[in-house]
Amino acid sequence: MRLVLLLSLSLLFLNCEDKQSKKKKQTETTETKVEKKKDSVVEEQREFPKLDSENVMDFFLEYDKKNKEDKVRITTELGSIDILLFKDTKFHRSNFIFLTKQKYFNDTQFYRVINNFMVQAGASDDKATMKKRFNIGKYLLPTDTDRGHKHDRGAISMPSSEIDNPYKLASPYEFFIVQQRGGSHFLDGDFTVFGKVIKGMDVIDKIAAVDTDEADWPLKNIFIKNVEIIE
Repeated sequence: MRLVLLLSLSLLFLNCEDKQSKKKKQTETTETKVEKKKDSVVEEQREFPKLDSENVMDFFLEYDKKNKEDKVRITTELGSIDILLFKDTKFHRSNFIFLTKQKYFNDTQFYRVINNFMVQAGASDDKATMKKRFNIGKYLLPTDTDRGHKHDRGAISMPSSEIDNPYKLASPYEFFIVQQRGGSHFLDGDFTVFGKVIKGMDVIDKIAAVDTDEADWPLKNIFIKNVEIIE
């Protein structure tokens, strides 16, 4: 009798445990499906694809056809800078317009400043900027140095991936503006000039004049508050 009772209790325990195990598996399966559905919804909500070396050229070819803006305003703590982007450097113009509309540049910094040479911007040491880059994608743009644009004072330029130099960053997320009076024409042919400052060179001069550390990073951070399309 006692043996029968023990067997009955064991079967009851195993049955309950089996039900709990099945319930747990069902819950885990449901949670997994919900997570996958969430990920799917996020992907569906993307207005643009995540960019990479495979799709970036086709993407900007199409983007160039529908987004013809060529004037932007960069607002900093030291004032505003208006820039005209050259339409014949369409990949670089489209890239800058695209990043502007994605609000990528907002809260980035002028992170390399050399007085009487240039100021470089578009990067930051915070996680938010890294997250923006991750969401947009990892890609490079081709050089476009045969349009006749020179590194005159006020030229806005983008480093080339073909240059083996740690200071000449090969990133479409970054740009530099020539501050040197008379220009920095020794850069011609190596970097892609894709625009010029049309208003606010006095602001560039102010930025170039700030104190920096040994790595040319301003001792007091110079943030880009906003970049917007003005025409």
